[in-house]
Amino acid sequence: MRQTAEGTARPAGRPRSEKAEKAIVDATLDLLGEGIGVAELSIEAIAARAGVGKTTIYRRWSNKEDLVVDALATLKPPIPPLSGTSVRDDLVTYLRVLREESSHQRTRCIMNIAMSDSERHPRLAERFREIALEPRRAALRGVLRRGMETGELRADLDEEMAMAILSGAMMWYTKWHRSGVEPSEDVAERIVDEALTGFRASGW
Repeated sequence: MRQTAEGTARPAGRPRSEKAEKAIVDATLDLLGEGIGVAELSIEAIAARAGVGKTTIYRRWSNKEDLVVDALATLKPPIPPLSGTSVRDDLVTYLRVLREESSHQRTRCIMNIAMSDSERHPRLAERFREIALEPRRAALRGVLRRGMETGELRADLDEEMAMAILSGAMMWYTKWHRSGVEPSEDVAERIVDEALTGFRASGW
């Protein structure tokens, strides 16, 4: 143990290297983005791509699944601040983030791998939901609840169904729509406006 300037003890050894961690995470994402599945991904391959030793990786992550989860989480930029002035504006902002992510081939490929390997790697899937998906669900749920409280949305709105409708529609346009055809620039607005015809309270 070593003493810090504040007098508290810390483990001996070299400090964590942000540069090394970034190289490891980038190598993991590159390999997954090239189509290597989680099951086939190896610490050896990651270390070779990152230019570090395997022990450098194991000092930071106890196993491959933890590393993959942390790497995937870096691809999920935080939801931008939602203004709270309008349910419509907040929902459009939220869906625009989903659309932007889908335009990056590496992100799209890796997201597909993360979700398709969920049965083979349930712990990875659970941690990925916890780190990357649940914060977004919470943000979207907050917008809907605020709208229900202000009277913009129906008081009896089914939150889970509403979230599925909004996110599912964007997934349809970005993932399962006609091959090679990019969704229109106003797809977020169109989805929200169509959904709000059923979500809104009377008088709005």
